[in-house]
Amino acid sequence: MRVAVIRAWPGRFESVEVEVPNGATVSDALKAAAMDGDPACTGVAIYGERADPDTALRDGDRVELLRPLQADPKDARRRRAQDRARR
Repeated sequence: MRVAVIRAWPGRFESVEVEVPNGATVSDALKAAAMDGDPACTGVAIYGERADPDTALRDGDRVELLRPLQADPKDARRRRAQDRARR
């Protein structure tokens, strides 16, 4: 089966499609894509839903490497609302 492994940074991304055997896990896909040792990765997701390294994959899944947030979304929203109020 084929799965895509995605790693993204601000303004760019890397996508690798790999062939893994039936019953493969997220960890297997990361190894096949040579993305299993990324120190910036804080977790993984499948189509945006948090997953564990031992989560089983299905054909066509998109495995996403997650990075830490650069800003708290609540704080960013609050700052935008304050900026709009000042205008």
